[in-house]
Order: sequence, then structure tokens, then C-alpha cells
Amino acid sequence: MKVLVAVKRVVDFNVKVRVRSDNTGVDIANVKMSANPFCEIAVEEAVRLKEKGLATEVIAVSCGVQQCQETLRTAMAIGADRAILVETNEELQPLAVAKLLAALVAKEQPGLVILGKQAIDDDANQTGQMLAALAELPQATFASKVEVAGDKVQVTREIDGGLETLSLSLPAVVTTDLRLNEPRYVTLPNIMKAKKKPLETVKPEDLGVDVTPRLKTLKVSEPPKRGAGIKVPDVATLVDKLRNEAKVI
Repeated sequence: MKVLVAVKRVVDFNVKVRVRSDNTGVDIANVKMSANPFCEIAVEEAVRLKEKGLATEVIAVSCGVQQCQETLRTAMAIGADRAILVETNEELQPLAVAKLLAALVAKEQPGLVILGKQAIDDDANQTGQMLAALAELPQATFASKVEVAGDKVQVTREIDGGLETLSLSLPAVVTTDLRLNEPRYVTLPNIMKAKKKPLETVKPEDLGVDVTPRLKTLKVSEPPKRGAGIKVPDVATLVDKLRNEAKVI
């Protein structure tokens, strides 16, 4: 069984993001970039399935600029066998990424597709669901446990009321949550090995996909700075301020 894993290049989670002076977006000039943490969890889970003998090949996929090759090399250092970069300088929105991944699913015919539940830059949480719809595959989101047995995959996911367990027929799409696993530390020998693994580059037009943005960002601004708190003498004053000043009750 092949496992296809999507990996996104994002601003490193340790970096404090800054808004551009013209309010058109986030400033990523000279900023450390890395793999989306949820995507690293997805790669780790795919590699663990291979180590258990449940998967024969792990293919890492990224969509974006040429520098995404670094992110794919990280995925291969974790344990992916090969990588595919869909290279484009166009702004990629969730629907465009889902269409690109759907084209690759049709080409590679994986038994399982694993994605992070969301990216930490746009927090869209849409690509996995859109991919499942476009590829007409069953889906399980927010996975905290994945067990493959035969032609079925059993996914445990966290919901408001506790845990929900779903059984899906393969091939299927699964999106990962934080509690699924702890990605392994990437060692220097594995980084060196990853440099020798195959990395294929294709263009969106090679896959017959139009990635033209359908949404336009009007303005990006920082949230208002939090003001200092105040002390109130009694509950009645607190309720009055919450109702009449904060207007939250």
C-alpha cells in the first residue's frame, strides 16, 4: 500500500509573525520557514505504518515555491521514500491545493492519504475535506489514533463529547491531530540520506489544474493590543461593566 502525505512550508512556529507595512499580508522576508507541525505528524504516522509493514512506500508531496524542496527533504529525512513538488509561484488557496493533490492521487493511486488537519499560517482546515470530496474518497478528520487492518482503516478522533471511532474502506483520506504521535528527531545521517532520495518536480499545468486564486485578501492587520485590567469592588459592578462596557452579556 502506498501512502501519500501532504507537507506544507510555513513560517516556523517559534517566529513571531509581522504584518507587512502595506497590510497586504504577513512579512516572510528573511524569516525562518519550516514544515507545518501537523504535516510532520502526518509524515511520522505514515512512516510508522511502513515500519509496521502495513505500507510499502511513503510519498511526500508539497505545493508551492522552489524552496519547498527543503521541506520535502525534511519529510524524507523523517522516513518518506520519495517526494513530489508541484512548483508554482502563484498564491495557493485550499481548493487549488486539494485539486493538485486529487490529480496526484489519481496518478499515484495511494491506499491512504494523510494530511495535517490544518496549517498554522492560514488555519483554514479545508484541504483534507476538499480533497476527499474531489477524489470521492471516505474521510476521517482530527485523527488521534490510526489503525490499518486489511482493506479497512480505523480512526479514533476527538469530538466535544469524548472520542469517536470511524471505520473507513481504503483508499481513504485522514487528517491528523496533535495527539496522534510525537514526530521523531531528524538525525544528521538521515538528513544526508534524504539528499539522495528522488524528488520529482512538476507544474500545475502538467496535472491539468488551474490554481488561479478565487479569493482576494483585502487587508491583513494585527489584533488590537490588550489593555490593562482593572479591579472592581463587587460582583454588581463587574456584571454592570460586562453588560454595558464590554457588552458580552
